[in-house]
Amino acid sequence: MQPLKDPEHILILRDTLQRFIADHAPRQLAREWDQKSEFPREAFKKLAALGVTGLTVPEEYGGTGPDVVATMVTIEELATRSMALCSPYIYAACYAGMNLLEVGSEEQKREMLPKVATGDMIFAYGISEPEVGADVASVRTTARRDGDSILVNGAKRFCSGAPFADYIYTLTRSDEGNDRRGNLTLLLIPPDLPGITIELQKSMGVKGTATSDVTFQDVRVPASAIMGGEAGWNAGWGQLVGPGLDVEKIEVAAIALGLARAAVEDAWRYSQEREQGGVLICTFQSIRHMLAEAKTQFEACRLMTYNAAALIDAGENAGVATSMAKLFVSDTAVEIVLTCQRVLGAYGYVQEYDMERYVRDVLLTPIIGGSSAVQKNNIANQLRLPR
Repeated sequence: MQPLKDPEHILILRDTLQRFIADHAPRQLAREWDQKSEFPREAFKKLAALGVTGLTVPEEYGGTGPDVVATMVTIEELATRSMALCSPYIYAACYAGMNLLEVGSEEQKREMLPKVATGDMIFAYGISEPEVGADVASVRTTARRDGDSILVNGAKRFCSGAPFADYIYTLTRSDEGNDRRGNLTLLLIPPDLPGITIELQKSMGVKGTATSDVTFQDVRVPASAIMGGEAGWNAGWGQLVGPGLDVEKIEVAAIALGLARAAVEDAWRYSQEREQGGVLICTFQSIRHMLAEAKTQFEACRLMTYNAAALIDAGENAGVATSMAKLFVSDTAVEIVLTCQRVLGAYGYVQEYDMERYVRDVLLTPIIGGSSAVQKNNIANQLRLPR
């Protein structure tokens, strides 16, 4: 059996990104972004200049996509070096680009997608709330009509990128009634409007992503803020659970894949440099077995991630494949990174080595984008396992 190989355009993309990372995101600089929890705006501008934020944007709007596989390759490559750079890419290409393409009005697409293609449009997700996690249909943030505008009140949590985003992609309860899913509207809310308070949250890892609490107090937005135009009023549930949800799951798998790859590469190299008792530790059977298992697990993760991405590109139903990839890759990546940390021993626990950052970052991947428990429910339900 021949190994699965990247097509030529993906090989060129990987090479371009790896050269970009070497030149503009060297290890020491990435460590500084992490330690300062800093959004590297200049590096992001240079990244966008490569055209990669246009991978989710059709040519008619100034992009080169949509190409989900290429987008996931970009996420994987960036995640190997810095989540402070990888996350804003997702906020632009995926949160903004894919959602606008899927559910935006034609006017919103014409106005915003060209900006996504150039890296000048970033969305933050205002979905989760202090009392609402996976059950997003229970959101309490309200949107009420007031003449030609809309008044928004409520609070969002884990709103990553809010301080530097152009819009907060905000899920609101827009009508009273018993139909929870039929009373939801997505709004595009600029984060600098009067009545908005943004407070940064302190997290263990994934630094530089500006994860925030956001409070809305009588925030007034125009009707044009409704995602999808007037037809989007009370249509938020359908907009939220479309193909974009599959892409969100696979985004996290690509992040986990990149972190796992970085850990394996670092551990593989370290084992051939570190001596104990006068011999390289790569000659110890216990180390060899750990590295062989990590390599094997990584290959399985790679195949699952890009199989799911290819299904989305082909327009096929990818709900089960993306849930399986999200579940398996994120959970397995945690195992891979922790195994690789043990190969480095004490050096895997200090900030002098990047392994310590990989551990902090990868621990988030089974939680975000729908937790592992949620994905298990999704898989069982979509495969129609009787309740």
